[in-house]
Amino acid sequence: MSTRATQVAATREAILTAAERLFAEHGVAAVSNRQISEAAGQGNNTAVGYHFGAKVDLVRAIVHKHMEAMEHLRRARLDAIGDSDRLRDWVECFVFPTVDHLESLGDPTWFARFAAQILTDPVLRGVVMEESFRTPSLHEVQAGLDRCLADLPPAARQERDEMVGELMVVVPAFREASLARGVRTARSTWHEAGVGLVDAIVGLFLAEVTED
Repeated sequence: MSTRATQVAATREAILTAAERLFAEHGVAAVSNRQISEAAGQGNNTAVGYHFGAKVDLVRAIVHKHMEAMEHLRRARLDAIGDSDRLRDWVECFVFPTVDHLESLGDPTWFARFAAQILTDPVLRGVVMEESFRTPSLHEVQAGLDRCLADLPPAARQERDEMVGELMVVVPAFREASLARGVRTARSTWHEAGVGLVDAIVGLFLAEVTED
């Protein structure tokens, strides 16, 4: 890689890191490109627009960076479970790539809170969903869950899928925020937190369906 290309790559990475942190801590709407450029150590206040275009493109780039890493983790888990008929195996394939990726990032992390902030915005939420479900591994996980939950009534399945989606955002974001404040959490590692989250999601899917 040329010196120029190396400098560009380093600048882009600095902008992505700064934007992720600021968005996580303050929300997307409250953060300007100027603030991101300054936090990234860029003297030129147009650096964000030059390298990424609109703010939505910057958000997409942050999401893509993390999803790419999580895709590798999920792929390895899928290869290990094969054509399993155990619900827990498929829930683990859904949960652990996220929490294990967060653990791999060291301390502090911002991605969980960043995701929580993004998902409150109707437009940006669509960006996250689009980037997430571009990954082939998530389609495989969805198919595995469908097979294991074939007897769950469609309305209950939809409702519980929505609950699971909320848990997957809120639980990591809450833990990440607690760690950032130095507050002790129920589980000592991200992986252990993932075990608890898997337990909760499996229990939610298998809970009795109460009909009116």
